[in-house]
Amino acid sequence: MTALGEKLRKFDFQTYGSLFAFVVLFVLSAIASPYFTKPENLLNILRQVSYTGIIALGMTLVIIGGGIDLSVGSMAAFVGAMSVVVINWLLTVQQNESLAIAGGALAAILMGTAAGAANGFLVTRGRIAPFIVTLGTMAIFRSLTLYIGQAGEFRSESDSLGELGMAGLWVIPVPVLVMFAMAAVLSVLLNSTRYGRYVFAVGSNARVALYSAIGVERTRFWTYTIIGICVGVSAFLLASRFNSISSSNAGQGFELDAIAAVIVGGTAMTGGRGTVWGTIVGAIILGMINNMLNLLSVSPYLQGTVRGLIIIGAVWIQRQRQ
Repeated sequence: MTALGEKLRKFDFQTYGSLFAFVVLFVLSAIASPYFTKPENLLNILRQVSYTGIIALGMTLVIIGGGIDLSVGSMAAFVGAMSVVVINWLLTVQQNESLAIAGGALAAILMGTAAGAANGFLVTRGRIAPFIVTLGTMAIFRSLTLYIGQAGEFRSESDSLGELGMAGLWVIPVPVLVMFAMAAVLSVLLNSTRYGRYVFAVGSNARVALYSAIGVERTRFWTYTIIGICVGVSAFLLASRFNSISSSNAGQGFELDAIAAVIVGGTAMTGGRGTVWGTIVGAIILGMINNMLNLLSVSPYLQGTVRGLIIIGAVWIQRQRQ
């Protein structure tokens, strides 16, 4: 017992805690339900978490840099709705569905980038607390989506868009491939570039970073711009999955899921510490929990309670380690 206790004491829970939790939860889920390990179910979990997982990748940079973004769910609804509007408009101009879909994807990424940059500008140049800025833009994006769509649905006139949303490569859904590809890119950006080192430095101690000639405002501005790009990609994929966007329900709760994935993945809410791949593991853990609740016929209304408890528990554990 002494040797085991010594090994557990030396185990780096800060770095590998989320992976350890993933393995334990996977084993318990496999024991609890024989349907859990079926390939169709596992692929379904990955597809479901991919949309919020992509957003959580950008949220990782924002939180490591000492910020927060509560607007991502409403932003995803607004950007996804506008991408559908652009696709329908392009189809009236010319009948090439491929070009229309490409134009919609480009529009989603550009609008997401602009929305994220607007948040970053208000936080850095406007010197307004990130919580207040993104709480305000959350209301703005949702309100604009409801107004433009008259509280209804933005439906695409392109059948190919829906086919893209259900497409896959080697049975792996496109959104899952996009999530892992973006995770690889952002992991390199965060761990192997000067900008990534700046993000960690700013999140650890902004004043010290400023004295070290690091552009604190510029660094934080780009974290919000990057999460805007992630939202744009996720919003387009979400629109392609359903071939439509609901002005009232699309993106609802995405901000909670993204923040939960980041925290469960080991990123500190105080900033300065975290990993992109930890966030991927955190997103999958949340997806596994929701999936098990469904397989065990637990009321879906309790899933929010579980996520809330997970967030509180993860932050509490972080504070005990500190």
